[in-house]
Amino acid sequence: MPKYKIKVNGVAKAVEADSDTPLLYVLRDELELHGPRFGCGLGQCGACTVHINGAAVRSCVVPVSAVGTGAVTTLEGLGSSQKPSKLQQAFIDEQAAQCGYCINGMIMQAADLLKRNPKPTEQQIKEGLAMNLCRCGTHKRIVRAVQRASDQEVTA
Repeated sequence: MPKYKIKVNGVAKAVEADSDTPLLYVLRDELELHGPRFGCGLGQCGACTVHINGAAVRSCVVPVSAVGTGAVTTLEGLGSSQKPSKLQQAFIDEQAAQCGYCINGMIMQAADLLKRNPKPTEQQIKEGLAMNLCRCGTHKRIVRAVQRASDQEVTA
């Protein structure tokens, strides 16, 4: 099996995997990172979202061989339970998670959105997160969390 050196959350990691193995499986099964979740396996739900070189991607459809020298950031790389990032803390403060399954994708997609647009409107937040599915319906709290993280008045 091929060996790959990938940088995950700022740390170089050596992994063995077939070249077409989804990055999600390497992150969860080999590196034991549980932020990214398996949802649909088709890149449609967003539960598996990570950043590669700062851009949000669906790790269930990105083969590990495509990462190359790119830097991968997972939910664990944004902050920790002891020291959450501003965005993670906003999700906690707004109690944005109900079942919590979508939250990895929502936070990772929101982090990408806020990097590109530090002060998005409510509509821009909704559009930016539209391709991330939430089945339990905490959409309003999720939007409020992103607004809070962007230092805007919470309106949703």
